[in-house]
Amino acid sequence: MKKLLYVTANPKGIEKSKGLKIGEAFLEAVQEECKNIEINRIDLFNYEFPQMDADLVSARGKLAGYGYSLDQLSTPEREKISKMHALANEFITYDSYVFVSPMWNFNSPAVLKAYIDNLFISGKTFVHTANGPKGLLTDKKAIHIQTRGGKYIGTPMQELESGDRYLKIALCFLGIKVYDTVVAEGFDLNPLKTPEILKQGIINARIAAKQFANELIQI
Repeated sequence: MKKLLYVTANPKGIEKSKGLKIGEAFLEAVQEECKNIEINRIDLFNYEFPQMDADLVSARGKLAGYGYSLDQLSTPEREKISKMHALANEFITYDSYVFVSPMWNFNSPAVLKAYIDNLFISGKTFVHTANGPKGLLTDKKAIHIQTRGGKYIGTPMQELESGDRYLKIALCFLGIKVYDTVVAEGFDLNPLKTPEILKQGIINARIAAKQFANELIQI
């Protein structure tokens, strides 16, 4: 059975969130194509995970570069780094990932970046080689579904978008195959066209989901 992790970063809930509606359409289409799939969900606004605070930064440095063992860390360091590894270990068990987030002030909500920080563990998700770092999650794939209030594609504003760009960079660094992002934009510029924009976003999501699921079956 294939396993898919569905990660959302929107506090509104599906009744108010256009992005989450598009995400649900994507999941429905995936399930239509791939019957034998297990889908698990993480709502980052209601999910506890380690933050990159002083203890966690210290623990990572001690274990990665200074030869410390887990037993030599302080209690807070040991507890937090153990939770980080547990999160990464769970992440690795999945075959594919769907991330759903809005653009806020040119980026994704901060909780998404904070979550992704937990996945960068040398020796587990990537390794350092003579030719530079190499991602280890090469048998996995991901897609991002992003909603935007403004218009960015094909406009001078396009270069200001950094949330989707960062997520792709991070996932590709870990070796994950990343598909083209499903984008629905212009909601704030054309409020009266919201139903039309949402409908097209759902159509695009279902098209992307079909390809995503068909290739998932082949893994």
